[in-house]
Amino acid sequence: MKTFRIILSFILLPLSILYGVIIFFRNKFYDWGILPSRSFHIPLISVGNITVGGTGKTPHIEYLAELLKDEFKVATLSRGYKRKSRGFQLAGENSPSRQIGDEPKQIKQKHPDIAVAADGNRVRAIGQLQQKIPGLDLILLDDAFQHRKVDVNLSILLIDYQRPLSKDFMLPLGNLREQAFEKRRANIIIITKAPADMQPIHRRLFLGRLKPYPYQSVFFTTLEYGAPRPVFPESAGKQAEEKLHSNSSILLTTAIADPRPLKNYVRENHSKKIVSLKFADHKNFSEGDIKKIRQRFKRLEGDKIILTTEKDAIRFGEFADMPDALKQNFYFIPIRVKFLNDRTSDFNSQIIEYVRKNKKHSFLYPG
Repeated sequence: MKTFRIILSFILLPLSILYGVIIFFRNKFYDWGILPSRSFHIPLISVGNITVGGTGKTPHIEYLAELLKDEFKVATLSRGYKRKSRGFQLAGENSPSRQIGDEPKQIKQKHPDIAVAADGNRVRAIGQLQQKIPGLDLILLDDAFQHRKVDVNLSILLIDYQRPLSKDFMLPLGNLREQAFEKRRANIIIITKAPADMQPIHRRLFLGRLKPYPYQSVFFTTLEYGAPRPVFPESAGKQAEEKLHSNSSILLTTAIADPRPLKNYVRENHSKKIVSLKFADHKNFSEGDIKKIRQRFKRLEGDKIILTTEKDAIRFGEFADMPDALKQNFYFIPIRVKFLNDRTSDFNSQIIEYVRKNKKHSFLYPG
């Protein structure tokens, strides 16, 4: 296995170098103005990453939406990864994930009072949102760090605590979408999925490797997990708390980039008897997938339950032919982000002050 990895690395290294050269010059062409970026007269806040997947963009978008929606008219804009529709889509109350994507669907379900849109063409979509949403104050751009066709006003870069940029390589050998030094484009850097009990020495060591620029604010967040909720509320039998105990058998079914933090949480807080069933990220579940889940679940003994992620629950919940035996035992674990080191108010103030100063009617907000 080790020999195979070495051989594979030698094969992938030239491809990573070629990809890196292409991305380097692409960014330089934007820096030099050869490739144009479109500016808009509305605050745009981008939340993105440099690595592929799994940094927690959606819960951070939800945090920002919750923070801002009471004072401002907010919209979110995502690409709508793996949706079946094309072009600009504005989410309605009952829009399915195949139309707008699972992440926009999740945001719309949790925040029905804000506008949620999906479009791979961000320039077009921003114009559409401004036309369709009168009095719109700001737009939150999901996964837009590499989308340089838009001149973003405030860029938030997410970096996974477990995957520091200094220890990664360019695609396809590693997980970097672009060179680590491109972190310079971020105004705010958030280190996500940090240990809740992180010690000051570990924070200093991480910042020493990261080497942020003086103009960048750096924050650390961790994931907080909530009590399990039914994926099919109308079919759920007992409450999850009655089914979950130290001897329960758990089928942990996920289709996300990195399910390890969730698995660790379940093991530490519910039961160590876990059977993992991992699908590809953003998997559009098929009849065969449901059959596989049902077969794995039937093999479990004693008290048993299926647990999944909040994002996966969106797609599972729309599966019309889900067997009743699964519906009655299918639960998801909600998550939210928490800022560490008593920095919540610092982050909130920076975001709110930015929007107040840059929205059209900033004169309404004294100070």
